[in-house]
Amino acid sequence: MPSASDDLTYSLDPVLWAKEVLGYRPDPWQEKLLRSRSKKIILNCSRQSGKSTTCAALGLHESIYRHPSFGLVIAPTQDQSSELMLKFDEFRGAVELPSAYMSTDTKLAVRFSNGNRFVARPGSEKSARSFSAVTLLLEDEASRVLDDLYNTIRPMLAVSNGRHILMSTPFGKRGHFFKIWNEQRDLFEWYEIPAEMCPRITKDFLEEEKRTNPWFEQEYHCKFLETIDGVFTFDQVSGAMSNEVEPLFGVE
Repeated sequence: MPSASDDLTYSLDPVLWAKEVLGYRPDPWQEKLLRSRSKKIILNCSRQSGKSTTCAALGLHESIYRHPSFGLVIAPTQDQSSELMLKFDEFRGAVELPSAYMSTDTKLAVRFSNGNRFVARPGSEKSARSFSAVTLLLEDEASRVLDDLYNTIRPMLAVSNGRHILMSTPFGKRGHFFKIWNEQRDLFEWYEIPAEMCPRITKDFLEEEKRTNPWFEQEYHCKFLETIDGVFTFDQVSGAMSNEVEPLFGVE
């Protein structure tokens, strides 16, 4: 169990806490993310770059050291939300929590005795709508989260003035993740993390993927590719739109 002075240091420096308590050594960009206090963050990352692991560590740090704290994980499917929750639980198992932080939990929810919660939910508008006063909203695989769900979860941050972190690999030029990255990035603290920035992904592996994976640029270089089922490209559709053309029919 850390001393009172160590505990104060760890509360102020989540990177030091991650290294010394969790045994987790984040990459430079992950250190920046762990120390950030930005309200809105978007992560456009290569596959297997460690975005979910870092956010799981961040969620646990806030659950222990910030009060009140309510962390909510949203993902397209239960399997995906469960995966981040599994990382959260693995880190939680490495922490010698003082009695004030002991918890009771279910498979997808943890409640600490200090009142803080950390909950994971699949991509259903109905299953997520009931929550409120969320202080840390983690949207995993955000490029595949339905826009209806995104629009539903945003008001959860209104009263708490909570933080929203979207993390994903691109999935075509569509949806709110692409729109934010393409049109609203200046409103967010943003990270673009290609595979070359991840020391755990080898050059040989990437060379083979480049030759065999048609989605290489999307999966490893953070590129938003055209959807394969579209007749026209995104740029063609955008270029055909104009506010100067009068509509054929009246607009009510």
